[in-house]
Amino acid sequence: MATQTQTVTGRLRGNRLRIVWYVLLIALLAIGAYGGYLRVTEGLRSTNLTSTVPWGAWVAFYIYFVGLSAGAFLVSTLSNVFEVEGMHEIEREALFVAVVSMIVALTFVMVDLGRMDRLWHPFAWRQPLSVLSWEVHAYALYVVVLSGELYFSMRGDLVATSETDDGLRGRIAGLLTLGRTDTSQEALETDRTWLKRLGIVGIPLAIVFVHGGTGNLFAVAAARSYWFSALFPVIFITSAVVSGMALIALLYVLRARLGGRTLDPALLERMAALFVGFVALDASLKVLEAFVGLYSLHPGDVETWLTIATGEMWWSFWLVMVGLGWVAPLVLLHRRDWRRRPTFVAAAGASVVLGVVGTRFNIVVPAQIEPALYGLPTGEYVPSTPEWLLSLGIVALGALLLTIGTELLPLVPRGETHD
Repeated sequence: MATQTQTVTGRLRGNRLRIVWYVLLIALLAIGAYGGYLRVTEGLRSTNLTSTVPWGAWVAFYIYFVGLSAGAFLVSTLSNVFEVEGMHEIEREALFVAVVSMIVALTFVMVDLGRMDRLWHPFAWRQPLSVLSWEVHAYALYVVVLSGELYFSMRGDLVATSETDDGLRGRIAGLLTLGRTDTSQEALETDRTWLKRLGIVGIPLAIVFVHGGTGNLFAVAAARSYWFSALFPVIFITSAVVSGMALIALLYVLRARLGGRTLDPALLERMAALFVGFVALDASLKVLEAFVGLYSLHPGDVETWLTIATGEMWWSFWLVMVGLGWVAPLVLLHRRDWRRRPTFVAAAGASVVLGVVGTRFNIVVPAQIEPALYGLPTGEYVPSTPEWLLSLGIVALGALLLTIGTELLPLVPRGETHD
């Protein structure tokens, strides 16, 4: 009787949290809609972007979510390509996060365009010498690969859900099965084979074109010495894996706490150890980049680093990027027994996810503050209120898609959920 009472109480608490969460998301979407209205009616005049600083918060969020997508995808390959023990349980969540993150990233790209109605032009008029043109096509192919992987990963459970659930989940599962109802072992093995093939195709696509390629958008800008470095795309990739692993670990713990899922301490420790290693690698590469830039005494590098460390948004570097992105997770997870504690892993994951936002802002904005040529005016940029409002709305849209997908799709393999 006591156990049943606890179960009912837990479900009621979960329903209340669910309602509060949806109300919060709806409120943020409404705020974002107002920011979107200002963007559409006033154009880029609603922003603090200028000809000196043409890239701002929306570009920073764009490269953040592209990195989050690439990182989450690479986490999924640990299971479906490299067959790391125990990682199968988080494979689908990682793929779904990768899909949603790309939707959010491309939404930020759209609102940053001066002419949003010309979003389709790169597909109609290709420019083979343009890195951005190659990126647009790579993004489209990448989303197709991700969607295919997610489908083959879930197909067996989609069929089972369509046959056993008469509700909304069952109807959606029936639509997504595309008429396939075979759940034999041979069919499941075929699905895993195609999943692995798509994962193998996706690895170079994610590394070289999607996030490494996003880094190339900056690295080929020779007028900005801070960006003009072959190390830049590599740093993009490592920070992508860091943020992807951190978010998946955070979601893994949250779903266990809110959805009756049993935590695997070994898997938790494995994820924590992996993203601690990548945090250390990411920090090391950034330190090397700073050392080379400062040692060169090149005015562009030195002045940009001074702007990052001591300028108007110094807190973004010291408190967000260094504090939340590097120091906090390394302290929280430096002991092996702490890596098995869900609270510590979730706190470290949330810290890294927020910290990488600071990394992206410090990449995009400071290099534009300093003039590219002597005699040009110094730039100045702090995101405007409409920029923040619309950004909140777009992030809330991603959170809503993630929440709905979690409720309606079999993102946890059957047998992994316990009441």
